[in-house]
Amino acid sequence: MISEEQLDRYRIDGTLLRVVRDANRDNDVRGYVVAWDESSVLIRKRSTRRLVKLDRRYVYQPIEEERALPPALVDAIGREEPGE
Repeated sequence: MISEEQLDRYRIDGTLLRVVRDANRDNDVRGYVVAWDESSVLIRKRSTRRLVKLDRRYVYQPIEEERALPPALVDAIGREEPGE
């Protein structure tokens, strides 16, 4: 889960983020941190300026960083048998 300090830094700096929710890149959310609470983050989408409420357990990273998969997804992929 992303820390309060990191969210605050992203908000203050106006960092454009990528929120990775699953393995499909098309489902990523791109935008800016607006607010958060103990379980969710409010992101203002870049293209439409709409607000989206997302779970804090997703992967939040600056857009210029290489895309990282959520830890739960990496664990699930690691447990699959080869050839499946």
